[in-house]
Amino acid sequence: MTDKANADNWKFVHSEVAKAEWKPGLREIFDYRDLGVKDGTNGDYIAHIIKANGKTLSDEVQEWHLHECTFQFVLVLNGWATFEYEGEGVRTIRKGDSINQRPWIAHREIECSPDFEVLEIVAPANFKTRIVSGPAPTA
Repeated sequence: MTDKANADNWKFVHSEVAKAEWKPGLREIFDYRDLGVKDGTNGDYIAHIIKANGKTLSDEVQEWHLHECTFQFVLVLNGWATFEYEGEGVRTIRKGDSINQRPWIAHREIECSPDFEVLEIVAPANFKTRIVSGPAPTA
């Protein structure tokens, strides 16, 4: 929303790279840098940078899953990744590419480069990830 209520309730946030903290998150193979948007928007959005940390483990995100959210935007800052999206097929996203991932779309990661790094913005901040059955094969 872009109404006056948000302007009055949201806070100005300046996330400084010199003070960046990288922490574990949803996936063990990535480190996450929270950009302060979750606190600044009272949980309406989250923005974080996600980067590969050198671990090579399988996890649930490589299974078909969806995110229970109303908005998800991804901008690739470095490297590449290949995903398969329900109704959209296999897509490889590369440095400079972005995706406006529609809400509740089933998808799975096929592979990613060791230097993969993205900016991700999601609403709401406390979205859930749920494993689902893959889409039926098309004839």
